[in-house]
Amino acid sequence: MTEPTKKIDTTSELPTVDSLDYEAARDELMQTVRQLEQGGLSLDSSLELWERGEKLAQRCENLLQGA
Repeated sequence: MTEPTKKIDTTSELPTVDSLDYEAARDELMQTVRQLEQGGLSLDSSLELWERGEKLAQRCENLLQGA
């Protein structure tokens, strides 16, 4: 069963990407993708989420490489 998507109003309310462990970054990335797929966001909000998603994906990759 999938968890309901928690709407993110602004990424400034979220912890910094560099402070997240792998599981937290992966979970937030999956949530971000779901929210972008649902649509209904302004262009600015969508871009802000997309940019955070890119950082989250990079964080996950870096943590996996370092394992």
